[in-house]
Amino acid sequence: MIDNTPRKVKAYLAGVNLDDSNFDYYMTELANLAQAANMEVVGQSRQNLEHVVAGTYFGLGKINEIKDMAHGLKAEVLVLNDELSPVQIRNLEKMTKLRVIDRTELILEIFSSRARTKQAKLQVQLAQLEYELPRLHPSENNLDQQRGGGFANRGAGESKLELNRRTIGKQITIIKKELNAISGQEEIKAKRRNQTHIPKVALVGYTNAGKSTTMNGLLEEFSKENDEKQVFVKDMLFATLDTSVRRIELSNNFSFILSDTVGFISKLPHNLIESFKATLQEVKDADLLINIVDSSDPNMIQMIRTTQNVLNEIGVKDVPMITAYNKADKTDRNYPQIEGSGILYSATDPESIKLLAQLITKRVFASYQKVNLVVPLTDGKALANLHEYAQIILEEYKTDGVHVTARLAPEKQAQFHQYIV
Repeated sequence: MIDNTPRKVKAYLAGVNLDDSNFDYYMTELANLAQAANMEVVGQSRQNLEHVVAGTYFGLGKINEIKDMAHGLKAEVLVLNDELSPVQIRNLEKMTKLRVIDRTELILEIFSSRARTKQAKLQVQLAQLEYELPRLHPSENNLDQQRGGGFANRGAGESKLELNRRTIGKQITIIKKELNAISGQEEIKAKRRNQTHIPKVALVGYTNAGKSTTMNGLLEEFSKENDEKQVFVKDMLFATLDTSVRRIELSNNFSFILSDTVGFISKLPHNLIESFKATLQEVKDADLLINIVDSSDPNMIQMIRTTQNVLNEIGVKDVPMITAYNKADKTDRNYPQIEGSGILYSATDPESIKLLAQLITKRVFASYQKVNLVVPLTDGKALANLHEYAQIILEEYKTDGVHVTARLAPEKQAQFHQYIV
């Protein structure tokens, strides 16, 4: 039997600690990222410095130590904990005789392998090209291009470099146009959702914390067609890059729009965040955020900070938030239970999902007010709209019309003002 499993690349990890109390956490993240990229981590090193060395990132002595350790462990790549300059990467590759991958390139590679829809693929490709553009340099395999042939042939190497830059520049322009077109289509869909005034709830949080599993749990409990609406779930970093939008129909006649977004991680590349801003618009437009946290992870507090930092970077402000501590089934704590303004739960537990839905209902529909209406029997459209936007408490058909007691959002009451009694 032929084994088609891709061979794992042996990786040696290293980073510079600038007196950062979170350094160990970042290195743990780096190891997880390397494993997600099908690498086998064979060892790691650190150097404590006041500032990184401009041309080489590490000091010379540490570079020689890393080279010896990495080669001794049969490492094929050197993975670094920060985003490095093109000069630093080239110098380290020459000095260590290893391929050097910085944190940004590693994350981009993972995103590239996970992208499934056209929009996600274009977003990742844009981020990769913008990362690659300043890192272009003449090929070292072609001396004529590398050195330009001396004064007599000056510019031969530069012309190839400039051609590559122009080519990438054109690709970036084309991709941005395509993404703008897709964003336009998404904006139309979003406007339609906004016109309904149905509350919008967005799941956010650290990658692999259980956002998609939570969405599927809500669909399983409250959707009649959950099999068709289920979103992709896999126990790995960045399993979901696309925003999935579903309508959740609660049993009490309330409904809301639920969005499942891309997961976050520390030091998420800025150009990647820029590329995914259109996708993350669902977060900015939400009426309520659910921050999904892996309560079984010892780095839980740092993960919460990471999510908040990314939300700040994409400009999310003043959106109410519930912190949902997931994976309680992997701890020794009793669940589900309300914890302050949040919840301890398991996304695979139906009772947990019901309690989460109750918490969402209290937060999202808190402003809804009880009203009494008499809708004429001839105004079927108004009655249908009332069923769409309100929680119907009581409905009685009488000779003078349909008598309705309902809970309705203040901004929707004007639509039915002539029928309110």
